[in-house]
Amino acid sequence: MKRRFGPAGPLRGRVTPPPDKSISHRAALFGAMSDEPVRIVNYLGADDTLATLDAIRSLGAGIEEDNGDVLVRGVGLRTAAPTTGGILNVGNAGTLLRILPGWLAGQPGGIWRLDGDESIRRRPVDRIVEPLRLMGARVDAREDRFPPLVVEGAELTAIEYEIPVASAQVKSCVLLAGLLAEGETAVTEPQQSRDHTERIPSTS
Repeated sequence: MKRRFGPAGPLRGRVTPPPDKSISHRAALFGAMSDEPVRIVNYLGADDTLATLDAIRSLGAGIEEDNGDVLVRGVGLRTAAPTTGGILNVGNAGTLLRILPGWLAGQPGGIWRLDGDESIRRRPVDRIVEPLRLMGARVDAREDRFPPLVVEGAELTAIEYEIPVASAQVKSCVLLAGLLAEGETAVTEPQQSRDHTERIPSTS
């Protein structure tokens, strides 16, 4: 049996997507770097993203959680505070481990040690160490490759960096450092990786 359906009117409605880990990490970090309060709707309440909230709280940001939403009262781009003992616990959050150093590297006078659980200590960080050092950052890692990762804030200089392997985390780290560097930083990658970092600052 054949049936013919005529054209229908446009669909209307509202859909709330599930929380996203990559976006939640970045939204919290941008909130911490902001001079104005930032409300994040539908923040992911998982161990990794909660580690990001703990980290930016240690850096001086105010955090208010309300029913899945998070209000971040940031410290501004250039005023990340040294933590107690200079230690930031990233837990098992590889995204936090690789992105946050981009912001910290451009904070002269601060020294931070990023560490986490046994699993995170096996996650390589050399792909962010290389570009940060090219920008003038003082960064040290175990065997020059693994956490703990020590970041000492410095005056940064912009670079044009070509990432050998496409990585949203490495790209994000360099772009955050570029916000604090003298000059214009450019990042080229062999294939396009996730572009949450580029998009978030332009959203409201």
